[in-house]
Amino acid sequence: MTQGVRQFVIHGVTLDGARFRPSDWAERLAGVMSQFKPPGMAKSHLTYSPYVLPLVIDGVRGIVVDERLRDLEPLAYKFVVDFATDNNLKTESRTL
Repeated sequence: MTQGVRQFVIHGVTLDGARFRPSDWAERLAGVMSQFKPPGMAKSHLTYSPYVLPLVIDGVRGIVVDERLRDLEPLAYKFVVDFATDNNLKTESRTL
C-alpha cells in the first residue's frame, strides 16, 4: 500500500471570515515559492513549484502546499506556514 501525499491548504479567508486581500495574494505567494522544485526539474521562472500551487475553492483563492517541501527546504516551508499564521488565515490538512 502506498502512502498518500500530505498537503495543507491555506484558504484566502481569515479566521474571522473576512476575505484576504489583495485578491492576487495566492499567485504572488506561489510566485515567490516557484524556485523550490524537486531535484532534476527544470528551474524555469515561468512555472509554479509543484509544492506550492494557487487554487480556487468555492470561489475563494488559496494555496495548496505539499508537505514534502519541508524536506526539500525547511525554511521555505516555515515561511509559508508562518504566512498563514501571521495573517490569521484558515488552513486545513489533507492527504491525497
